[in-house]
Amino acid sequence: MKLKLSTLVLSTVLLSTSFMSLAHRAWIMPAATVLSAEKPWVTFDAAVSNDIFHADHAPFRLEGVDVMAPDGSQVDLQNSTVGKYRSTFDLELNAQGTYKVYSASSGIRARWVDAEGKRKSWPARGQDADMREFAKNVPQDAKDLIVSQSSRRIETFVTAGTPSTQVFKPTKQGFELLPITHPNDLYAGETAQFTLLIDGQPAVGAQVMVLAGGMRYRNAQDEISATTDKDGKFAITWPAAGMFWLNTSYEDNKAQAPATQRQGSYTATFEVLPQ
Repeated sequence: MKLKLSTLVLSTVLLSTSFMSLAHRAWIMPAATVLSAEKPWVTFDAAVSNDIFHADHAPFRLEGVDVMAPDGSQVDLQNSTVGKYRSTFDLELNAQGTYKVYSASSGIRARWVDAEGKRKSWPARGQDADMREFAKNVPQDAKDLIVSQSSRRIETFVTAGTPSTQVFKPTKQGFELLPITHPNDLYAGETAQFTLLIDGQPAVGAQVMVLAGGMRYRNAQDEISATTDKDGKFAITWPAAGMFWLNTSYEDNKAQAPATQRQGSYTATFEVLPQ
């Protein structure tokens, strides 16, 4: 599983997907998640929008989107297009099993106030965080020094034929979802269970939000909320069939030096089928 570790990639993802904006939500949505034909094709939409699954703000940049096949190998996107408000691409499912479509990045950033009271940061926007240069560029006795290790991950899953689980193997890097219930085996009225991990350990107390698609046609968000337990587990009971958007974030002070805090954001799209 490939995880991009450059601050350049992280900055690009942050800029293109507006993670820090409550109004804009990033998503990757397949036309279908469960397919039975031999070597089927699936079309995907990807965007950053105000309403879930209604492209009305900006396209999701595809440079950082990867696909993992059921055997763990990488698969290329096909017929990729970036429009004004959405990106689209196709995926041919040549092997039976579950595929993961994802965008993942992580990076480190330092912020502080210098002797003149000016705010400083390292690395500069658009530059990689070369840890060999950390001590040279970041004064350890700087005022209000904060060193953050951040990770961002957006995922969705599609299955051709019989579901498989190879793509769920944790990388143990950053903030990740480990399904207990297979994400392509979700049905209205049933409860699904998941685990959230931070660097391979349970993410305790993470707040999870789930929204159904079609927000444009509702007067309320109808948000579903959950909190992870001591094992990082949480459960969602699906109220109806349809496409759902899950989002959660996490922060603690257990980062590895020189970072003083670690942060993570995770987003996924799930299809819930009727009984």
